[in-house]
Formats: sequence, C-alpha cells, structure tokens
Amino acid sequence: MTTSAAEALFNSPAVATLRADLALALRAAAHHGLGEGVCNHFSIALPGNDSLFLLNPRGLLWSEVQADDIVLIDEHGNKQAGRHEVEPTAMFIHAAIHRLARKACVLHTHMPHATALTLTEGRTIDTTLSQNAMRFHGRIAVDEHYNGLALDAAEGERIAGAMHGADVIFLGNHGVVVCGERIDHAYDDLYYLERACAAQVLAESTGRRLRPVDESIARRVAAQTLGERLQSELFFEALRRSLG
Repeated sequence: MTTSAAEALFNSPAVATLRADLALALRAAAHHGLGEGVCNHFSIALPGNDSLFLLNPRGLLWSEVQADDIVLIDEHGNKQAGRHEVEPTAMFIHAAIHRLARKACVLHTHMPHATALTLTEGRTIDTTLSQNAMRFHGRIAVDEHYNGLALDAAEGERIAGAMHGADVIFLGNHGVVVCGERIDHAYDDLYYLERACAAQVLAESTGRRLRPVDESIARRVAAQTLGERLQSELFFEALRRSLG
C-alpha cells in the first residue's frame, strides 16, 4: 500500500471511529488499573481488510492515548500510517494473532490478578467459581510455556497457535490476551475477566475450601452472556460518557 493510500484510509470516517474507540478502550483500561507502565497493547483489524490493523503507539501511557495517537500497521508489523512508532513485541504478537487466529480485536495486558493466576500451577481461572468467571467457560486456552520476550515472528506465531480458536489465552508467567469481534465486547470481557480473577485470588487467600458450581451451570451462564451483549455495549458507552 502506498503512503498516500494508507493515509487516506487512516483518516477515513470509519477508521477514525475505530481509532477513537480503541483509544477509549485504552483509557478505560488505565482507569480500571489494567495497564502496566507504557507496555502492553490493544489492536483492532480494519473491517473488510484484516491484513491491516490499528495499534496503540510506543511510549505513551494508556491514560493519555487519543485517537490521533493510534498507529496503522500491516499483518507483518510494518507501520503504514500514524505519527508514532510501535513497540516490537506488539507487532509480533498482535500481527500473528490477527493473521493466524483470525481475531478482529486483540487486547493484551499484564493486569494484576489475571497475571497472578498465570504464575500458579493451574495457570488459569476456574470457570466454575464466580458468575463472572462462568462467562468464560469453554472460551479459554492456556499457553504453559513461557519463552521470553516476543521479539521475533516465530514467538508471536507460537502464541497465536496456542489459542486453538479460543477467545482468551492465559500466557504462563506472562499475562493474558482477550479477543473479540468488536472493541466494546472485547473490552467488556477484559474487564470482567480481571474481576473474576480478583475474586478467585481473594477466595483462595482465605485458605477455605472453594465451592464451584456444576459444569452444566457454567456452560449455561456462558451461553446466556454471549447470547445478549447489550450490557457490554452499554458499559462501553457509559465509559465514553465518563472518560471522554
């Protein structure tokens, strides 16, 4: 894609809206304590052109990211438009998940309670415990094998392959990736995943025996949640009103 074509696409009304939504998701994540320094990344593929995606830039706190800060890159991690640079691990992880796992929206964080569970023997959340956890029943993959920083395409491809079609992957000794078809739905899942992980960590800290529900109930709750995502959309609009 030529530079002029990329810039025209980047500034088109549809992509401008996506840039604003992605920036809002990043500011919301900062507001909810899900960020870590200037690390971690959110991305969204362009509708009808999943070889191109939007990504937050290198070096900015999530709390300060605005629509004009978002960068456009291709499936190989090459920047096509935008005024900032991008961080290498973002290009390798996100490009691979968009290209190989065919996910539209990819949110990668080291949010504290979810990351804490990746350090445990189980590596992940128990989706038969809290109601918030049940929405993820049957939607989670686990990457058991931490392999250092994702500084090459092979590591990004390894992570993408470990997803096996799941919406969420817990990366052992690392963090999590939450995916969705829309930014508002994916952000809602990210928020409630951390809430569910926090509840589990708190429950385990009591030392008392945990009381999971029957797996059939967890399956039903997951289906109920995915069957009606209006609440996810209303949450994102509430964040737009409160965070600007």
